[in-house]
Amino acid sequence: MNYTCPKCANTTYELDQIQATGGLFTKLFNIQNKKFTSVTCKKCTYTEFFKTKSSAISNIFDFFTN
Repeated sequence: MNYTCPKCANTTYELDQIQATGGLFTKLFNIQNKKFTSVTCKKCTYTEFFKTKSSAISNIFDFFTN
């Protein structure tokens, strides 16, 4: 991935993923149906989030493991 930080122009970064709930139903049953990838600059720690697709099987797994 070619990434350049928009704040400091650094090219080293760290990738991570987070999951979040959406509406009332998903909050009640603690189902993380929204998935994001974050890109964090290693120099200034500026972070951007990009929405990624969450699979149905991972949502079902979340439901039964919570």
